[in-house]
Amino acid sequence: MAAPAQMIGSSLSFLDAVERASAAAALNRPVLVIGERGTGKELIADRLHRLSPRWSQTLVSLNCAALPENLIDAELFGYEPGAFTGAQRARAGRFEDADGGTLFLDEIGTLSSQAQERLLRVVEYGELTRLGSNKPISVDVRLVGATNEDLPGLVARGRFRADLLDRLSFEVITLPPLRERAEDIDILALHFARRMAAELGWPRFPGFTSKVQEQLATWAWPGNVRELKNVVERALYRWGDAETAVGQLVIDPFESPWRPTSSHVLPHAMPAPSPAPSISPVDTAAAMPAPRLESITDLRGAVSAYEKEILECALEKHRHNQRRTAPALNLTYDQLRHALKRHGLLGE
Repeated sequence: MAAPAQMIGSSLSFLDAVERASAAAALNRPVLVIGERGTGKELIADRLHRLSPRWSQTLVSLNCAALPENLIDAELFGYEPGAFTGAQRARAGRFEDADGGTLFLDEIGTLSSQAQERLLRVVEYGELTRLGSNKPISVDVRLVGATNEDLPGLVARGRFRADLLDRLSFEVITLPPLRERAEDIDILALHFARRMAAELGWPRFPGFTSKVQEQLATWAWPGNVRELKNVVERALYRWGDAETAVGQLVIDPFESPWRPTSSHVLPHAMPAPSPAPSISPVDTAAAMPAPRLESITDLRGAVSAYEKEILECALEKHRHNQRRTAPALNLTYDQLRHALKRHGLLGE
């Protein structure tokens, strides 16, 4: 059996979720794991299995959103020959594969109403029927479901069965997003950096500069731990220097002056010049007088100078906190950084 994935963190909200998973693992009851993308729902499912009496049996996983609606029933419950076009021989479904062990259903909120109805019977009676058969098959499966949806809200909108939710929610473990685990960011970043340094063949990880540490601490991490892992690993790979502290992060790998803004580009057409970023002035910038038209002899120079003044006023208003300045100007953080660099305002 493969070594268990590491669960790293010291924040109280994270440790509480891990403790609840550890306590629920010993019970032969369904568990729901709720959390944003990248928060570690798969790790909790793995922990629930490994700490349960079923640890020596199989943990079977299925992402319910990865299959079209017309295949999810066949994948979960199996089928007999002739059950549908192309079904030439019998096949066991994921429930039979997990018999005696644990079945982890990720994105369970995307299941169709028909699949929910069949799932309800398996959870309640421990029996399923393959597609194209009338013969019931008994299975002994511990079910763990995961989603980033509000399941009670889906029930209220008629998209999820209330009786199924009742049977699945013996225990509900809700994972905190990384932005609520500020004290864990440095720990996780260091862990991912050391592993990546070893993968790159570096003798050691040389650390991060203070600028990078501040970026790590102040980013909102919408992709949570998965996003942090990608950002840290990409930073080491692009830095390429095993001797000096990593001094640059690329949080958005798609950010580029040449990033396409439309998929409808005419072939062989000359690209139009890239326009300057559209900046919505903040209060202080809005109060600035615009350049007098009769004094303008260089349009681009005047626009650039005015944009620079807006940036300077916005930075001053927000005490040079770039994370606060960016949304005030209706920019992403990386767009603001590009604008500041263009005007020599980064101060680096």
